Amino acid sequence: MTPLTLSSPSLNRLVFSTSRYSHSPFLRNFKSIHRKLPYNHLLGVRCEASSSSGSSSSSSFTTKPSKEIRKAARTEVAVDEKLSALRQQFLKPGVGIDAYIIPSQDAHQSEFIAECYARRAFTSGFTGSAGTAVVTKDKAALWTDGRYFLQAEKQLNSNWTLMRAGNPGVPTASEWVADVLASGGRVGIDPFLFSADAAEELKEAISKKNHELVYLYNVNLVDEIWKDSRPKPPSKQIRVHDLKYAGVDVASKLLSLRNAIMDAGASAIVISMLDEIAWVLNLRGSDVPHSPVMYSYLIVEVDQAHLFVDDVKVNAEVKEHLKSAGIELRPYDSILQEIDSLAARGAQLLMDPSTLNVALISTYKSACEKFSKEPGSKEKFKTKSTDGSSGYPAKPSGIYMQSPISWSKAIKNDAELQGMKNSHLRDAAALAHFWAWLEEEVHKNENLTEVDVADKLLEFRSVQDGFMDTSFDTISGSGANGAIIHYKPEPESCSRVDPQKLFLLDSGAQYVDGTTDITRTAHFSEPSAREKECFTRVLQGHIALDQAVFPEGTPGFVLDGFARSSLWKIGLDYRHGTGHGVGAALNVHEGPQSISFRYGNMTPIQSGMIVSNEPGYYEDHAFGIRIENLLHVKDAETPNRFGGATYLGFEKLTFFPIQTKMVDVSLLSHAEIDWLNSYHSEVWEKVSPLLEGPTQQWLWNNTRPLAKP
Repeated sequence: MTPLTLSSPSLNRLVFSTSRYSHSPFLRNFKSIHRKLPYNHLLGVRCEASSSSGSSSSSSFTTKPSKEIRKAARTEVAVDEKLSALRQQFLKPGVGIDAYIIPSQDAHQSEFIAECYARRAFTSGFTGSAGTAVVTKDKAALWTDGRYFLQAEKQLNSNWTLMRAGNPGVPTASEWVADVLASGGRVGIDPFLFSADAAEELKEAISKKNHELVYLYNVNLVDEIWKDSRPKPPSKQIRVHDLKYAGVDVASKLLSLRNAIMDAGASAIVISMLDEIAWVLNLRGSDVPHSPVMYSYLIVEVDQAHLFVDDVKVNAEVKEHLKSAGIELRPYDSILQEIDSLAARGAQLLMDPSTLNVALISTYKSACEKFSKEPGSKEKFKTKSTDGSSGYPAKPSGIYMQSPISWSKAIKNDAELQGMKNSHLRDAAALAHFWAWLEEEVHKNENLTEVDVADKLLEFRSVQDGFMDTSFDTISGSGANGAIIHYKPEPESCSRVDPQKLFLLDSGAQYVDGTTDITRTAHFSEPSAREKECFTRVLQGHIALDQAVFPEGTPGFVLDGFARSSLWKIGLDYRHGTGHGVGAALNVHEGPQSISFRYGNMTPIQSGMIVSNEPGYYEDHAFGIRIENLLHVKDAETPNRFGGATYLGFEKLTFFPIQTKMVDVSLLSHAEIDWLNSYHSEVWEKVSPLLEGPTQQWLWNNTRPLAKP
């Protein structure tokens, strides 16, 4: 799955540590750490402004209509009942706002969210995974990135203006709302849906035009109009993630976390990222599509810990699992009361402002101010001796830094790595069955749609041991649809799989022991010379990154050019990152590491991390090409160690054929041909024992060595 496409390096927030915790597995070997956030259209880069004679005098931007091909003569606009109802909410007592911003995220800044939290999709009708809606009393606009322009044009009605984020002349959402409101406007948000960093930047941006940011703690305006038709919150059971897959027990993880907390000068930490909670507690859930996590918060103190989760999801086995680790259960919606209690007890609370919602952080700040001003507070919060008790300092305060869990989670232990290897081989067997079936059906001229193909792939995967779910919506694109980077076929609008066109398939699965993500591009007849050249240059970039050797401490953006170099030589490129982190039986997109042309992420690529290697090329309205494997970062054997540095390289986790019919051998060096032949030899060796009959023969046919010219 392609990495998230960001419009601005400013979104890649850096959090610099003032000390190094080299002894802690949570924070070893780093100087700067980074959280890769979902796309935020509020705070993206401001592009060149353009003027228009039709613009109001208060506006310095020209907005883009949701469909440029709309007829100018069209004057009648159908009433949007949802927008009308939402605007009525603006006028209610205790609200009193002039604009409302609706992000894509839930209260945990998740990339994938439960259906009941899809408020932006409900309001606007746009169902893409990335987008921000802004509604004023007389305007409605939606921001999304280039992956979703065509989809948004189809799904937005005429009441909405589509803002093509990143295009020249398109303002950010914060700039736009600041510009269209009269001075002194009030902009409302649900503070549970914005990180503290994002809210602060939004507040700063709109204050330049004398607007006020209003936190609506007690009501979400979309929920008010959604009413009874809103889906119920997820309530599926949580399960224990077996120690043989987790590798480290909960007690050991909590001990390391507590050491990191104390090293940072804190006495407690509040965690809201769902994959971090699942990883620390060795639990998995089913609350979010494609991601085995559960909606929850976790507070860990030096001598106790509390998990905030709906009790209906917790069975007897999970309760015993948590009890044995010293973790008490609390209701999910009691998190603010506990935050207030921590301040009352004088806790030094470690908080990550890039991921924690502003409701939590603002609650803690307010509580700290309140309790610090109480009579006798100085005596109450006198520092205790460090005798193993909480040892809270003289008064409560916040320590703001990145959650130390993200770093430890990204560096896989031996059991996690073995689970990833095992699950990838079973996944390869499922893919072999699928591709053998698909080629046979296409050659029989069966009328298959892109949805048919995705459904059949799910069928083959679902019979594999340990299969739990897909790791994202399958991208199944024939011909021009393959050029839409995050294309999702829909039954009513998808295309037929055309034997005369390139077919791109990007898919993945969640297994009990690992997470997979793989892309292959194939042609079912004879590719054109242009298609073969583009494919071969993408392959050369894939090989170059796979073979890269680099000193420890190298950030991902340094490696990104390895994958693009061959395309650059003929003036081609692609508009997404080259690699993203991947969780072990967790989220398919995982930070803090990435391999991208964006310079903001200074996170070093470290031994034990897992990243994707997925260069591509997309020719609009014609075809798309992407080749993706997952890689494990490991120490490299080098004859020298300049300056005593450790050098790193990659080990492949994905073993599946790359279609050699698509390769222009004349463009490959002998070393590149050797790489492809060696890779296919490994594919045969590792995957063929899992197959038999016609499918095994298919694998044999597709792993034969290329002859050198």
